Amino acid sequence: MDDRALRVTDADNAELSVQAEDLAVDGDGPGLPRPVDDTIVARTSRLSFPHAVVYAFSLGSDGVGVDNASRSSPESAAGERRYELDPGGDPLRLPPGEYVVDVDTEIKTYLRFSGRATIEKTPDFESVVVSFPRRTRVVLGFRSRHERPAGTITVPDDPTQVADAVSHLAASHKTTGPERSYPTLRGHPPLLEAGDELAVPDCIAADTPETGIELVVPPIYEALYVTAPLAYYLQATVRTDPALGGTGDGVGGTRRGQRRAEGPRLRLLDHGIERELSPMPALERDVERLLRKTFFLDCLVRNAGPYGTTLAESSVLEALELDADALYEADPQRRLAAYLEVPFTAIEHRLPEWHLSTYVAPEFGRLETLPFLLDRMSLIYRPRTSTLEGQELIERSLEDFYRGPKPQGPAQSTESTTADRASTGEVASVDVVKPELRHGRVHGWLAEGVPIDVFKSAPGAYQNRLDYLERASDGTSIRIVLNDPEMAGEGDAVAEIYRRRSDELSIDVAVEESLTTAELARTFETNHDFVHYIGHCETDGFRCPDGNLAVSSLERCNTETFFLNACGSYYEGRALIEKGSVAGAVTFSRVLNDHAVRVGSTFAKLLVHGFSIERAMRLARRRIMMGKDYAVVGDGTHSLTQADHRLPTTVTIESLDGEDEVGDGGRRSGNGAANPNALEGSDRYFVTLDCYATGETGGYYHPHTGVDEYAYLCGNEAAVILSGTELAMLLKETEASVIYDGDLYWSGELWPRFESGQ
Repeated sequence: MDDRALRVTDADNAELSVQAEDLAVDGDGPGLPRPVDDTIVARTSRLSFPHAVVYAFSLGSDGVGVDNASRSSPESAAGERRYELDPGGDPLRLPPGEYVVDVDTEIKTYLRFSGRATIEKTPDFESVVVSFPRRTRVVLGFRSRHERPAGTITVPDDPTQVADAVSHLAASHKTTGPERSYPTLRGHPPLLEAGDELAVPDCIAADTPETGIELVVPPIYEALYVTAPLAYYLQATVRTDPALGGTGDGVGGTRRGQRRAEGPRLRLLDHGIERELSPMPALERDVERLLRKTFFLDCLVRNAGPYGTTLAESSVLEALELDADALYEADPQRRLAAYLEVPFTAIEHRLPEWHLSTYVAPEFGRLETLPFLLDRMSLIYRPRTSTLEGQELIERSLEDFYRGPKPQGPAQSTESTTADRASTGEVASVDVVKPELRHGRVHGWLAEGVPIDVFKSAPGAYQNRLDYLERASDGTSIRIVLNDPEMAGEGDAVAEIYRRRSDELSIDVAVEESLTTAELARTFETNHDFVHYIGHCETDGFRCPDGNLAVSSLERCNTETFFLNACGSYYEGRALIEKGSVAGAVTFSRVLNDHAVRVGSTFAKLLVHGFSIERAMRLARRRIMMGKDYAVVGDGTHSLTQADHRLPTTVTIESLDGEDEVGDGGRRSGNGAANPNALEGSDRYFVTLDCYATGETGGYYHPHTGVDEYAYLCGNEAAVILSGTELAMLLKETEASVIYDGDLYWSGELWPRFESGQ
């Protein structure tokens, strides 16, 4: 801290910089009427925060005299009255009073003060400024968004007792109301570990809610895993019944001569309501639909409470004739009963695409991964694969390439004369298979086999992430290893990208060249957040000047994440996960050098701007024809750094040539509305914004396009038609990846093209 800035970090590498011209910190502060990890007392006349949603709460006051509040609500504890800073940019002026201000930054921040204040966004929407007429005493409270598990439940290899353990995972929820759809109000579920008998710590048992909702399933792991996400979100008690599921053979079918299998039951005990779900395999579909519907409707109903906002999707409740106020006040059973009456087909076209699905081998040995998957609100499916036929891998790679952004320049062909980055040594190759993917944007794999189009995770990856959270860190350590001088071009390119980002975040970047086996081993064994390896990989490890380094020879890997941009690096990447890493990018076979450079530089830029490793690789590999040669191992949902606006954003731009290609013109979005004041002329662009992160399911974002006053649920795209000038302003104010004219750009390098009318 200095007299102009206060920097706050947490164990998950999240960082917050609070700017102030006259800041003086007086020491630790008192408690706040909000959950916080630490507080300080400061004196200042002005505080500047990164772009954020901001709420002000008047404590014990009627709030008379508050100007330009975009929405107010009389509902709050202890007589609080809530106001939201207008997303469109109008300042919020607070008259004399006692206030708590909620600033929704990467590290949750609260301010408590007495007196007048003005809260406003800067003209570029990049910052939020809280200013006072004079130097004022302010208590600042901070809370990390990451929460460690509250404890560990021990459970034996018995489906009935596993069901009891699953019933307690919802102890991490902070509420039984619809606000549980907010990611900050769910918490990390308790851990599960194998033991001789069921043991639930008292603190977990005490926090387990009694909702009166019950889920009865057959005593087989397959059904328990598939229904676990639904049970966790509904905070349901899970029970087993041997009479369900037919033979109980783990397949959910029936033997010849037996009656039809009965499916699991969802019961609302106080209301005498019981719904039968389908037996396996159709149970997967029923769980997916019920969870998506319930979660979505909770996201809409919660807006009747003190933390509501103007969602583009809110018109759905009126169309369904659902009373948000009544449902907000209802108990969990009554609210769920109302949701059950809504046909899935009535809202299917309005639901955000679910962010994550994981395919888990239904066996006791995978049980320890369940809390981590539920923390990410993942759907869980059975793993099923088939063999890739003939040229199918090449065909699927080309399909992704032609759907995705294309590199500018001469056309490519699959017959490239560009050298690959393999050495004369033998390169490992992987026998990949085709997964049967179900609903979801991102897919993880916790089973046998190496499928394409998924990240291949491992139980150890999740525990490794918890271990890294225990380490003290003042910033992000990135090491670039260049072990072939002929690949210096990629080394220079990615080093520049990482260093440019270090101007905004605390990132330490260093380049290490031509490392020996001992030096490379030391790099992986040293505490680093990310290692970008550029060189050769052979069947016996990474090639070094004095031989090859096999990861299996390491005592322990202390590198949290990595990118092994070398031929056939899959097995070494898997070994890094086994030795202690969380996630990384790898290759399945030989890769062309120019492809590796293109993927490497794109991946680097996305990664340091907050994209998860899986999402960064998925975008980067679509820039080359053989993108299926690249994959992610470990927990692909893991992110190295934070995004500028908390949610990584992708903007897609399509030029409109004078005809309205989207119907009536103007804004078109998740609620189907259109702006009647459609732009005219040829300088028009159809623009979509896609903001989401696997750890922010249930959150929302404001597009700030200048023509749209709505917020959107993460996972739903916002779509507008903009002039070139408006588009330039959007790109100038938004740090985002941009898909335009067949290529992938960064917004900062593209906006001048539209401002000048090119």
